[in-house]
Amino acid sequence: MMNDRMRMLRVFFALILALMVLIGLPETVHAASSGAIRAIDDVKAVTKDYSGQNLIRAEFSNARLSGSNFSDADLRGAVFSGSDLSKSNWQGADFDNGIAYLTDLSGANLRDAVLTSAMMIGSVFKGAEITGADFSEAVLDRSQVVELCKTASGVNPKTGISTRDSLECP
Repeated sequence: MMNDRMRMLRVFFALILALMVLIGLPETVHAASSGAIRAIDDVKAVTKDYSGQNLIRAEFSNARLSGSNFSDADLRGAVFSGSDLSKSNWQGADFDNGIAYLTDLSGANLRDAVLTSAMMIGSVFKGAEITGADFSEAVLDRSQVVELCKTASGVNPKTGISTRDSLECP
């Protein structure tokens, strides 16, 4: 019962966050948080290789990063909004407390990635490799969880949590 309440609260707060992104935050909030987030201008990026980089709290908005490499990157608290990350490599990446809102992760390699407490509403994972990925406490659309559970397997080497358990697969 308590687990259901916690899940409902997470979904509620994820929806509030999504609404804030859609309609915009008040200017005072933008000013207060601007120092904590590093915007990455991927339209002009020369490379799509972010492997092993420290990208804590980086912001990727409408980034076109299909086929990019984020393997072993530290993406804790990073934000991807409306981004194309299809066929990208996230193997071993740490996306704890990250946000991937309306982001395409189709065909992405999420093997052994840590996606704990990530808000991933409206994101697509069609054909993604998720062996060993840890989605514990992540907020995902129910339809995506059902699809991910069809191929979920393995145990995350960093957290020791099985992918199936982290998705709460039946």
